[in-house]
Amino acid sequence: MITADRMAAVDANAAALGVPRKQLMESAGNAIAREVRTIADPGATVTVVCGRGNNGGDAFVAARFLSEYDVRVRLLGRSESISTAIARENWDALDAAEIDAEAVVDPTGEPDRLALWDADVIVDAMLGTGVSGPLREPERTVAKRITEAASGTDTAVLAVDVPSGVDADTGEIAVGPDGERVAVPADRIVTFHDAKPGLASATDAEATVAVADIGIPDAAELFTGPGDLLGLDRDPMSHKGDHGEVLIVGGGPYTGAPTLAARAALRAGADLVHVACPESIAREVQGFSENLIVHGFPGEILEPEHLDRISELASGRDVVVFGPGLGDADPTLTAVERFLEAYDGRAVIDADALQVVPNVETDATLVCTPHQGELRAMGGPSADDWRERSDLVREFAADLGQTVLVKGAYDVITDGENLRVNRTGNPGMTVGGTGDVLAGAVGAVACTQRPLQAAAIGAYANGRAGDLVVEDQGYGLVATDLIDRIPEAVRTDA
Repeated sequence: MITADRMAAVDANAAALGVPRKQLMESAGNAIAREVRTIADPGATVTVVCGRGNNGGDAFVAARFLSEYDVRVRLLGRSESISTAIARENWDALDAAEIDAEAVVDPTGEPDRLALWDADVIVDAMLGTGVSGPLREPERTVAKRITEAASGTDTAVLAVDVPSGVDADTGEIAVGPDGERVAVPADRIVTFHDAKPGLASATDAEATVAVADIGIPDAAELFTGPGDLLGLDRDPMSHKGDHGEVLIVGGGPYTGAPTLAARAALRAGADLVHVACPESIAREVQGFSENLIVHGFPGEILEPEHLDRISELASGRDVVVFGPGLGDADPTLTAVERFLEAYDGRAVIDADALQVVPNVETDATLVCTPHQGELRAMGGPSADDWRERSDLVREFAADLGQTVLVKGAYDVITDGENLRVNRTGNPGMTVGGTGDVLAGAVGAVACTQRPLQAAAIGAYANGRAGDLVVEDQGYGLVATDLIDRIPEAVRTDA
């Protein structure tokens, strides 16, 4: 199963791997045509009803593969408004091939132009998996027309990817402004790459679902890529705080680590970043950046008596990043353990704080970010080959019940079930502090994303920032070099 958001990410990752969407569209169109052939014999009348996005583009391609049928393609809306270049190319190809293709601007006023009533097969390619909520016009009216045309007849309805009006993730049909639930009543569905969770309701309604392999490589799902960044898009009407508030708990023996994590969290998109650290270094930490909100607690290290203050600061924050620069003094580790026992929010655990995690019962949702040595100290596996390590770490994460990001030449990210591998980064990042930058970036992204996705994005962005630095100046980078490149590394239009 694959969700709509994840499918969009995998599409983009496939393109980054050298499998362009245009090639996938050609394969998808061929798959649609194959399904039509399972429904009707050559010579049958096929009406293809298309939207203006890539779902419609897939169906434009299908029409070219159905030369042995009487095919009519109907585009909902003006052809000038087709939303992608590849869909437009395939629309133009229909005209060049002299295939019956028309744009229907007003399906309510011109219902006969839809060519539904005498069709042996109706192909629903109005909307794809990325659309949710009740159908809008003109798709709402056309869905009703398809229902009328197919009702009580032998007309078969084939939906492309998901029936228009059905939520690809939930299978729900939303109530529209008229109080009705409207969706295309598909007899057969051809979906691409993997089944969508919402199609289970379609099979309950006795629709047949075919999953077509359109050439997306497994690597597009396994390896992180630019598609993973799509979830970071921001609402233009956002307000302060909508993209998260992070608390960094760290410092004592080290002052740079919590500051690196905090500055990285800001650059990775958090709206506000607080640092809780011993008073002995608070002034120094504040001096690194006026953008940080620094809270000192008495003494030189974190101790159990500071937990009331830490818990107060953690309350209301979206994510706590615990560990950078804390050290491994016994009182500090006891404080970390007691905090996690009482905490039920989201947290990124890094550095020396990691070693207490396997022994703690907590209701918190954690992302643990060990390197290989820290993983072994947690009781985790050791393996040189990333493939072998991936399976072992997945088992470890399942036992732990948390998300684990193991840093290395290939970062392994897993929640015990799903697995991602990150290949960005370079040997220059063996320098100290890059792990602190990663922890801060993951903490920022975890404010708005699920733990596995936050870890995958953080690893990709951290490594990509390092690659950008090396591209510009070669090796010899330092951790602070990465921080200023993080915004470029997480750009969704890059």
